[in-house]
Amino acid sequence: MSNIVGRMREAFRGEQRIDPDALIARLQAVQRFLDAADGLVPDTQLVAAHTVVERAGTRLALSGHHTVVALAGATGSGKSSLFNALARLDLSPVGVRRPTTGVAHACVWGPLEGASRLLDWIGVLPRHRFVRESPLDGDDESGLHGLVLLDLPDFDSVQQAHRLEVDRLLGLVDLVVWVVDPQKYADRVIHTSYLREFHRHRDVTVVVLNQADRLPPAELPRVLGDLRRLLDADGLEGVPLLPTVAVDPAGLDGLRVELERTVAERQAALRRLAGDVDSVVAGLTPLVGPEPPSTRPGDASAQELTAALAGAAGVPTVAGAVEAAYRHRAAGTTGWPLVRGWRRLRPDPLRRLHLPGGAPDAPAESLVAATSVPDPTAAQRSALNLAIRAVADRSAADLPAPWPATVTGAARSRLADLPDALDHAVAATDLGLTGRPLWWRVVGGLQWLVTLAAVAGLGWLVLGYALRALGLPALDYPRLGTVPWPTVLLLGGLLAGLLVAALSRPVIRLAARRARQRAERRLLTSVGSVGEKYVLNPVWAVLARYGQAREALHEAARR
Repeated sequence: MSNIVGRMREAFRGEQRIDPDALIARLQAVQRFLDAADGLVPDTQLVAAHTVVERAGTRLALSGHHTVVALAGATGSGKSSLFNALARLDLSPVGVRRPTTGVAHACVWGPLEGASRLLDWIGVLPRHRFVRESPLDGDDESGLHGLVLLDLPDFDSVQQAHRLEVDRLLGLVDLVVWVVDPQKYADRVIHTSYLREFHRHRDVTVVVLNQADRLPPAELPRVLGDLRRLLDADGLEGVPLLPTVAVDPAGLDGLRVELERTVAERQAALRRLAGDVDSVVAGLTPLVGPEPPSTRPGDASAQELTAALAGAAGVPTVAGAVEAAYRHRAAGTTGWPLVRGWRRLRPDPLRRLHLPGGAPDAPAESLVAATSVPDPTAAQRSALNLAIRAVADRSAADLPAPWPATVTGAARSRLADLPDALDHAVAATDLGLTGRPLWWRVVGGLQWLVTLAAVAGLGWLVLGYALRALGLPALDYPRLGTVPWPTVLLLGGLLAGLLVAALSRPVIRLAARRARQRAERRLLTSVGSVGEKYVLNPVWAVLARYGQAREALHEAARR
């Protein structure tokens, strides 16, 4: 069954055309992924994607009329002989000594000028470039017009520089023809280190069993079948497998037909780049997972953060000071005028903290550089750290690595700026104590009225006593019943003042609690804004970029 599937893949191989616009759209999606992930994902995990985007852009900008085909193989496989036989010229050195081919040689079918920039980019030196175009045999080679054939160094060379050059060139060519021989076709190195790595580039891979003439005719089908089995195990089901004989022109017919078809289609470069994108997408897929959660201020983590910030900012202390300041100021306005001066000697609770509203008539805009709110305790700092960690953990729940660590880093990125920001937020908050309520003025006016009545009664009585002491005619006091009016005014004013003060106290306590609650709400809003700016916004920015990267990668995966 696998043989039938393989033959079907080979039969329809040429019909799997790549739309250039679709390929460009996928590359642009990969670039959007990189734009979103750069700086958040370790560079080592993005190197392949950057390389593919840059390489694809360069390759598409160069000649689209040329197809770059590389002959790759081990020492002794006969790839240089195959290269010379296809070119029908003695271009690349042939031998059995290791290393044999140290640099890449290129043969261009057609004018060299059109392929020069392409070969410059690939890195083939000018002295190793050859042209296969002659008026004498032009018709014979017309089917390969546009082919750029490379003879690569041996991938099993004893010199590491040769192996590195092979790896570099294999990343640039459009199609690879792997050349194996009957003796080493099952070599572990070529299968594990190379062929298996090309399983996503099946459409631009050809395998030839060279030196097939060394096998008895009865053995050739068996060796080809065994090689096909190994290729299927490498994930290269359906790639063309052709026997070749470099010393016999007829032994190259199958390979020449395959090359002519590839050149005529002009799809190899697009298929190679599409395979590169597939490989990159497969490598980046573990970096994305479910959709990012949307953390909002109403979430439990944000509420915990606001509560922790409130503790670190001293909101309970400030709220208590607001309540005490309200009682202090209300008593100073509505209390008995005779003891108001004594109350003014006591310090205002808000003024001690250097908070706005320290003076009853101070405008709301009069802010100070720093408050005197006590520094947070170790427990409050620990609670804040835990709350920030909870925001990061809940926001990055179920996200794949390295995003949770990135989110945590973003949540803590401005931790050093929080103390000053919280202090400024508290100082900038309108605590609602910048003026005197109307009822304070009414009660204060009433206190002054009854106090004046008491003073008037006292003066009236003193005047009467003075006249009697001087032997002058005594004053005839009008009476309320049997009590003289001066006495009524004096005692009534004193008692009324005490009564008004006593009745005002519970009202002041109730109003002070409400003032505390109002100030607490405003302070929580202020510190919540600090948490949103310094903790939540960086987290949301990372999650937004994760969402952009996820969407871009899904678009890049569409074929």
